[in-house]
Amino acid sequence: MKRFFLGVAAAGLLLASSQAWSADKLLNASYDVGRELFVQVNKAFISEHPGVTVDQSHAGTSAQARAIAEGLGADVVTFNQVTDVDFLVKKGLVSADWQKDFPDNASPFYSLPSFLVRAGNPKHIKDWNDLVRDDVQVIFPNPKTSGNARYTYLAATAYAKEAFKGDDAKVKEFITKLFNNVPIFDTGGRAATTTFVQREIGDVLITFESETRGIRKEYGDDKFEQVTPSVSLLAEFPVAIVDKVADEHGTRDLAKSYLDFLYTPEGQGIAADNGLRARDAAVAAKYKADFPDVRLLTVEDVFGGWDKVQKEHFAAGGLLDQAYGSR
Repeated sequence: MKRFFLGVAAAGLLLASSQAWSADKLLNASYDVGRELFVQVNKAFISEHPGVTVDQSHAGTSAQARAIAEGLGADVVTFNQVTDVDFLVKKGLVSADWQKDFPDNASPFYSLPSFLVRAGNPKHIKDWNDLVRDDVQVIFPNPKTSGNARYTYLAATAYAKEAFKGDDAKVKEFITKLFNNVPIFDTGGRAATTTFVQREIGDVLITFESETRGIRKEYGDDKFEQVTPSVSLLAEFPVAIVDKVADEHGTRDLAKSYLDFLYTPEGQGIAADNGLRARDAAVAAKYKADFPDVRLLTVEDVFGGWDKVQKEHFAAGGLLDQAYGSR
């Protein structure tokens, strides 16, 4: 019965995506916790482009990429992981040189995996090593469906590589303990937030800094506290035109204008207001006090790049599967 309803929903989505399109309408397929950001982005963009409509789709970006490959008519993607855009490249939907189409490797802003704990931090959680204690329950989504969670997995692995001086056996043991401390693997970042905040499950939520900031701001410091670990991983937010779809819809120029807007001072300010770290130097300086200093590692420096990560960690039977399967 559950599979039947999923099938009906998917069929409806494909039907909607096949309907007539117009050159003044965009569909942006985005990451799960980007809802509030793009409500504001779209409002600002439309105010400068009267008559334009921007629709949104939000889910884990790996799920979004698969949906586009299966027919979801997204003109642009605003994802949170390079590998999910590269998946669309392999499907012939996005050009191979997409990272050259926009500045900063087509990543207009960035973030990092951060912690959110309950008021008073009753479990005294300060860094990644606290997350593998027997008395700590950790909440983050399923890395198989969520780019957000894949950054958490990679950040934790990067920390362990440093802590254990590259001892692969100890790194694997650390990640296995971390996964065993997760009572529920939700499919996306917003569902994980709901589990932690509303269902009150877990001692610490790991998600993008933008989400931890947003939750603390919404609920107050008397409910939650933000904890920035000693080291984390640079989380880029890649954007791209879905070339095949945009050409079919006749929306290429509008799609480019939309993604260009994210790099403008106004677009950068909206991102910073929503807890993302701006690329624009003037905007970053304006919001500097809002973002704690943190030592950021990169996928390239720690893991040798996204291609290597995909093969060693995310491919079937890879290191992620081994950690996930140990639960």
